[in-house]
Parts: sequence; structure tokens; C-alpha cells
Amino acid sequence: MSNVHNDYLGAKIGMWLFLFTEVLLFGGLFLLYAIYLHQHPADFHKASKELDVLLGTVNTVVLITSSFFVALSISALQQGKVVLCKRLLTATVGCALIFLVIKYFEWSAKIHHGIYPDSDQLLLRPAGEIVYFGLYYVMTGLHGIHVIIGGAVLLYALRLINAGRVTADNFIFLENSGLYWHLVDLVWIYLFPLFYLIV
Repeated sequence: MSNVHNDYLGAKIGMWLFLFTEVLLFGGLFLLYAIYLHQHPADFHKASKELDVLLGTVNTVVLITSSFFVALSISALQQGKVVLCKRLLTATVGCALIFLVIKYFEWSAKIHHGIYPDSDQLLLRPAGEIVYFGLYYVMTGLHGIHVIIGGAVLLYALRLINAGRVTADNFIFLENSGLYWHLVDLVWIYLFPLFYLIV
């Protein structure tokens, strides 16, 4: 029993340390954003008006809902409700796909209008707008990669549940996967107002 507890504790500590490095990564980008926003407030405000607030809002609701689903899936597994757990995990991954599809259409629209890093049209704009869209692509792109990774990890957790390797008595992998997914959600909650709601 002691070894099981130690394994659980070790896995939890390892996951929190990993999440801390992720917070440092995005924290550095948020700091960079704040510096440039201070230097170019008017340009950032103007550029933000070109983003679709409705799509950003929908994506925010989708990710918050997905975090709710993954939390419920962990609780369901702990209660031995395996089928419900798998359904909730599937719904979480579905939300990830919806988020990525919406983000794809957002990026595609911007690229179609010639607004992407180093494009001739973007380089004609004021320096602050160039920086804004550069940060937009880097930060939302990096977040998108995390959504893909998180979705893949949750699918792997689903596979382990089907194989009987993640159970009500051994749920640490699913719990850590859920923690990672909550971080993905939390990062977007910061990104959304930074890029879409500049006042």
C-alpha cells in the first residue's frame, strides 16, 4: 500500500513540476505581450478589432465545457462508472476538435486577407499591428499545439481505460491528463481577453 501511495505521490509531484514549466513558458509570453502592449496600445486596440469576438467566445465556452467534462470523467472513474467516464472523455476530445476547427477557420480567414507574419500586406501596417499579429500567431499557435497534445493524451487515457490499465483504483494517469487539460483551458482564458477584448 505504501508503494502505491508513493507512486501516486511521485506522479502527482512530477506532473505539477511539469505544469510549472508550462506556466513559465506562457508566463514569459504574457510578459512580452504586456511590454509591447504598453509600447503600442493604440495599434493593439485597432488590430484586435479585426478578430472575430463571437468565434473567440464560442471557443472559450467550448474549452470551459471540456474542462467540466474531463473533471466529471475522473469522478466517474473513481466511482467505478467506466462507461460514463469513457463517454465524458470522448466528449472532451470532441470539444478539442471543435476548438481546433474554429481556430482553423479563424487563421484561414486572416491568411486569406494577407494578414500573416512577414506578409507584404502586414508589413505595410504600423509597427504595433505587426507585433500584435506576430504575437497572435505565436501564442495561439503554441496553445493550439497544446490542445492537440492534450487531446492525444486523453485519447491515450481512453485506450488505457479500455485495456483495464487505468481503473477506479489506479486513476493517476487520467487525473494527471485532466490537470494538463485544465492548464490548456486556463491559458486560453487568458489569451481570449488579451487578443479579442482589448479596450
